[in-house]
Amino acid sequence: MMSLETLLQKMWVDYCELNPAAKRIHDIFVAEGETVLNDHIALRTFNHPRLGIESLAQHFKKYGYVEKGDYTFVEKKLYAKHYEHPNEDMPKIFISELELEKVSPFIRDTVNKLVDQLPDSLIQREDFAMCGRPWKMTYALYSELAKESEYASWVAAYGFRPNHFTININKLKKFSDIKVLNEFVKSKGFVLNKSGGEIKGTTADYLEQSSTMASEIPVKFDDGVHNIPGCYYEFAKRYPLENGKLYQGFVAKSADKIFESTNRVQ
Repeated sequence: MMSLETLLQKMWVDYCELNPAAKRIHDIFVAEGETVLNDHIALRTFNHPRLGIESLAQHFKKYGYVEKGDYTFVEKKLYAKHYEHPNEDMPKIFISELELEKVSPFIRDTVNKLVDQLPDSLIQREDFAMCGRPWKMTYALYSELAKESEYASWVAAYGFRPNHFTININKLKKFSDIKVLNEFVKSKGFVLNKSGGEIKGTTADYLEQSSTMASEIPVKFDDGVHNIPGCYYEFAKRYPLENGKLYQGFVAKSADKIFESTNRVQ
């Protein structure tokens, strides 16, 4: 079994391939003298019997991750859980799934056909969380899925890999204020997700978040190469609870808007 550090590093490298902007932002903060720690990594899947949250979570539980919170996103038909490691320097893992019983028969049938192409051996592989797209996929089908669910189209196009990494603002020195951080990121030419405001959440929620919009990258489909939104980079600032400990959970109404970071920029 590879070490947790090795797995997370491999996931970071894979993610930077889909999101070169994240590597640039990361390096800009390092150049400013900051220590960039990762607050959480997000993964996406379908709640198909073979592919639900547990299919991904099992690979992190082996390293001591434990389930902490769960979240429902009614409008987007998503359900999610987050996992924490006993070592607080390790990123939280946030895994969401599309609730297939709530989507159209078209999406449900499409997903079932995709999952039929997936061998069990792949789901059991320790690097399943970054194995990429394990099924045939056309751009035409991707576009049809996107009309109803941007989330479904993203997973269909990319398969299994980190959707975003998150800079832990609490560990930054010069950029401990999310407004200052956002202005700095924008000044470097990056576009932020403005859905629900640039900053999602408040100090009253114990969590403030912002994120870049995913840049479009060329993806090889069975019917040619097309540019589609890849991954985004998130920024999270946590606030202490009454007991003095930093809040470690997530806020569903904020995360709902963060999901839109992979929407096409109109």
